[in-house]
Amino acid sequence: MVGLLEKMLPLTEEEKDILEYRRVMKARYTSKQQFIIEANKFLAPGTEIMIRKHTRFIDFPPHRHDYIEMNYVYNGSLKQTIGDRAVELQKGELVVLNQHIEHEIEACGTEDIIINFIIQPSFFNYIFSFLNVEGPFYSFLIDSIHGSEPLGQFLYFKCAKEASVQQLLRKMVEEMMEPDAYSQASIKLYVGMLMIELAKKANTLDGKQKLSLHNQWIRQTFAYIDEQYKHASLYELAERLNQPHYLLSKVIKKQTGKTFKALLQERRLDIAKELLVQSDLPVSVIAQEIGYDNFSYFYQIFKKHFHTTPLVYRKKHASSPPQ
Repeated sequence: MVGLLEKMLPLTEEEKDILEYRRVMKARYTSKQQFIIEANKFLAPGTEIMIRKHTRFIDFPPHRHDYIEMNYVYNGSLKQTIGDRAVELQKGELVVLNQHIEHEIEACGTEDIIINFIIQPSFFNYIFSFLNVEGPFYSFLIDSIHGSEPLGQFLYFKCAKEASVQQLLRKMVEEMMEPDAYSQASIKLYVGMLMIELAKKANTLDGKQKLSLHNQWIRQTFAYIDEQYKHASLYELAERLNQPHYLLSKVIKKQTGKTFKALLQERRLDIAKELLVQSDLPVSVIAQEIGYDNFSYFYQIFKKHFHTTPLVYRKKHASSPPQ
């Protein structure tokens, strides 16, 4: 029976191009002038997570991403410079990079198998809504996704000997190599479980961050919005947290760069997108389901946010399989 490593050794089409032309095809990764790798070059519409094998055989020049990336060394090693720090990951180790950090990667050999996780920032808001996760990983994600300052950060987990972490990562690799109709759902659950395990194994983290009271308020804010998006209000949240609403409003704006109203609207619109693609509900009903009794207002903000109308969005994405 062929093992996972043997299945990952053959060349991908990407690697065949690399070996033929001996250079990184920038257009394959970005449409921008700066080298910012774009999630939409890899993720199907409506998808928030993808797992892929990192390209071998060539130095990857300095670049950033518009998503959260995790690099996991399945076999061999990985040398890269993250910001101004040289980091060499060994087999079983993991690094998480936010969308503001620049890094460059040395060419991997044939048996250096690196797994890249491409994760949309919006996915973590979903995770925060039902996982009571705290600690350095949580603080890192909050700062990366909602911080008002674009601060480049990364977390390096020396977790090769942590059996629980390795088991979850292996399961995700198996889903990548042998996908079925449930793989996307499984991977989402495994990522949530991985966050819990990494929170437990904070001792494996090379560099820690302090969790502030304000960060805890932000986590509770996202959980509240996810639970009560239809009728959520800043005043009710402030009452739940036993804080003055004006203070909570300032903290939310400072920590995320957005108002409570803007965060609530983003979550409602994300749910609207899901319902448009995954249900046959009339648009007017969807507007009511997410908390907008005024259909014209919903139509207006949807078009402004996504640059298309709800019906056009539905027609464009309805053929995509639900994720």
